[in-house]
Amino acid sequence: MMSEEAGQMLVVYDDPSDQRSLSLDDTSSAEESPDETRLSLETPNDAIPYIGQRFATHDEGYEFYSEFAKRCGFSIRRHRTEGKDGVGKGLTRRYFVCHRAGNTPVKTSNENKPQRNRKSSRCGCQAYMRISKVTELGAPEWRVTGFDNHHNHELLEPNQVRFLPAYRTISDTDKSRILMFAKTGISVQQMMRLMELEKCVEPGYLPFTEKDVRNLLQSFRKLDPEDESVDLLRMCRNIKEKDPNFKFEYTLDSDNRLENIAWSYASSVQSYEIFGDAVVFDTTHRLTAFDLPLGIWVGMNNYGMPCFFGCVISREENLRSLSWALKAFLGFMNGKAPQTILTDQNMCLKDAIAKEMPSTKHALCIWMIVAKFPSWFNAVLGERYNEWKAEFYRLYNLESIEDFEQGWRDMVNIFGLHTNRHVANLHALRNLWALPYLRSHFFAGMTAAGHSKSINAFIQRFLSAQTRLAHFVEQVAVAVDFKDQAAEQQTMQQNLQNISLKTGAPMESHAATVLTPYAFSKLQEQLVLAAHYASFQMEDGFHVRHHTKREGGRIVYWVPREGIISCSCNQFEFSGILCRHALRVLSTGNCFQIPERYLPLRWRRINTSSAKLLHSSNDHGERIQLLQNMVSSLITESAKSKERLDIATEQVSILLSRIRDQPVPSQGIRDFTSIHRKL
Repeated sequence: MMSEEAGQMLVVYDDPSDQRSLSLDDTSSAEESPDETRLSLETPNDAIPYIGQRFATHDEGYEFYSEFAKRCGFSIRRHRTEGKDGVGKGLTRRYFVCHRAGNTPVKTSNENKPQRNRKSSRCGCQAYMRISKVTELGAPEWRVTGFDNHHNHELLEPNQVRFLPAYRTISDTDKSRILMFAKTGISVQQMMRLMELEKCVEPGYLPFTEKDVRNLLQSFRKLDPEDESVDLLRMCRNIKEKDPNFKFEYTLDSDNRLENIAWSYASSVQSYEIFGDAVVFDTTHRLTAFDLPLGIWVGMNNYGMPCFFGCVISREENLRSLSWALKAFLGFMNGKAPQTILTDQNMCLKDAIAKEMPSTKHALCIWMIVAKFPSWFNAVLGERYNEWKAEFYRLYNLESIEDFEQGWRDMVNIFGLHTNRHVANLHALRNLWALPYLRSHFFAGMTAAGHSKSINAFIQRFLSAQTRLAHFVEQVAVAVDFKDQAAEQQTMQQNLQNISLKTGAPMESHAATVLTPYAFSKLQEQLVLAAHYASFQMEDGFHVRHHTKREGGRIVYWVPREGIISCSCNQFEFSGILCRHALRVLSTGNCFQIPERYLPLRWRRINTSSAKLLHSSNDHGERIQLLQNMVSSLITESAKSKERLDIATEQVSILLSRIRDQPVPSQGIRDFTSIHRKL
């Protein structure tokens, strides 16, 4: 934008909005003494701009001021230019200002184009540097004729200033590397980790962010998002025609463009029926090709392996789209909400869950929080970062709320984090992520570090080779099928392993025949530990503590006649596995089998397809036929070894006794007789 000043001086504004929002008054044009300039941060004297400082070119002056700004904690931009090359005296003066100079420019609204309501960083800061061209002895040079380093805002710390757009750059070499990575199909997050390793820099210290990489990749895409959306819907309809049990829902905006789409497979709905008690809803990923928010629902099966439940793609991530996604997911799962749901820290998602799943316990995924630690604490803590992280994990895994609170205060004091906003925010949300506050809710073990890695690796399979939007649905289906096949192989391997009994207790051998090897290994750990505890009967329960300690311990309540037992540590409620305290009381009370209710279906050796059919079929004849098939399989598997045959004989005897104890109505006998004749 151009305007004429006195003397026909041509003035050009690099940002047109600056003509309205920022003006340097006449006094700023006068030369200032270096003594009158006060710096916001301590800086070496030879690196401070001063009146009369000389530069060979105006670009050299800009680079010098930019480096100075970076050390001080801000960035700069070109404000205005006086004169023009080739006209009169040519270019005579340049102004460089703080990146927060001026006020928010007014945008003209366009009804056909969605507006991005981003908060402007401009706050009217008056810090600047002015350079003017001086010609002496025929050699032109540029001198500093105005400088003010007073800012009306806080300056950034060294570990924060590098995230300003002015200092985030992707070199040509890095661009080529990123495009090569994109062709291999790895996610942006994986690209960042690889480049950090290649450059030997700490996580979060590359000169660009994940958002910059996504923008770069998007600039190289020549696909039409509208055409892609049409192809995606066509793909879902084609899958639905081939598989009527495939489920998908979508919404269109007022212009008939795709707004949200969610889908789930028949095997996913089937798995959710048994393993949908605890769910992770991961919304931290985006489709690289289109920079679209992506949400994935996953859970944990009875063999400790991740299982896929559903997927959603949205144009925007807000309360409305997230509420729609949760509602669609519940529709896929026949209205059954999970007991617990783990997510990233997202206020819109928190509100959406409270609205659509009011009875579900919402908690934050610890691995999603920890993933942000390098950028939050690496520069702040330096060499003590790993020491602090180890202490954080210790506090996270504590059982007692009192111990957690005391430990947190000690941690803040030891590491001097009293004013750190991330630490303050973590503590404010502690009831959503710290285990001492969550142990009364069931999470299927998904809060453990090992499971978080396996779930994250499982999700990463969906994020590869995102070339076309329509192809993504197929990619997810392939990844789910591959995972299902791998899970079946691992399940078979687990079942074929010889289980080693460590205590010789009848409870242990009984549990080994009922639980999956994964679940049994968790129970076995507690059985081994139980031998080190002493139990003392009280009026209303048992006091259980480690045999080496005089104080502390847990309170266990046991009602033998009803087969009910509970412990104040809440481990069964948290994991579905009885704790060492309860097992000690059962052992002391001459209990030789764990009560049925404490061997949950979700941790038993069951075939999900058979269990689903058995529960869903209303036809009596079909259920009897299914039972006959299961008995046939039982005989085939049991005949393979003497040990298997012994276990089968023992368990079938127990099962027959339980069945014979159940009353049989006369109508049921007639129904069975008629069905038996048909069979």
